[in-house]
Amino acid sequence: MSKTKKHYDAQFKLDAIQYVKDHPDLTHRECAVNLGLSLGTLENWIYNRYNSDGTVEFRGSGNYASDEEKEIARLKRELRDTQDALEILKKAIGILGKN
Repeated sequence: MSKTKKHYDAQFKLDAIQYVKDHPDLTHRECAVNLGLSLGTLENWIYNRYNSDGTVEFRGSGNYASDEEKEIARLKRELRDTQDALEILKKAIGILGKN
């Protein structure tokens, strides 16, 4: 039996963080149980993703720290694919040039 990973939208994450702030009498574990989350997930949202200016950053599945890093990774993949295509064309020219 495989376990599927749940994905929560940004609004749910914001609401969960707000729930913790609104209930200082509850422990994080109790808040997580009330929200149907694991303690680790809730604390990750609170401690790792809650910025001091009140905004929350949720990057999604790519795990890139910024949009620039995501763009750099995309460009590196594109460059690698282009270089592979160039190598194939060079080999094809070499084979066809011998005939």
